[in-house]
Amino acid sequence: MSFQSNKKKIIAFSAISLTDIVLLLLIFFLLSSSFFVQPGIKVTLPKAITGQVDNKDRIYLTISKTEMIFLNNQRLLKSELGGELKKLLDLSPEKIVVIQADKDLTLEKTIEIVDIAKIAGSKKFLIATQPGNEL
Repeated sequence: MSFQSNKKKIIAFSAISLTDIVLLLLIFFLLSSSFFVQPGIKVTLPKAITGQVDNKDRIYLTISKTEMIFLNNQRLLKSELGGELKKLLDLSPEKIVVIQADKDLTLEKTIEIVDIAKIAGSKKFLIATQPGNEL
């Protein structure tokens, strides 16, 4: 005994269901992904003809034009700088700090940061520059 069905099979592609799935996936990824904006340290270094490239592991102390302080790309307050720098200097045998100060920053502000680094235990300082060909 065989049964036959009077219903016809619909062989059509429904784009509406596919669109729904794509939109749901898009919403899912937008909501589940986290957006972190990494603050770039915008520092315009002064130019120097006699600059040298140094690729050694150093402690980098960056001071932006707006006087934001970064220690190895980690933003710090001026009050926190001494303690954090002392921790890094205790681990560093050379105790050399590379100062990356914006060229528009006043010398007084730069010297304040250098004094904090000296108190923390830094022995030598290097001033970061960018290549230049003018005097």
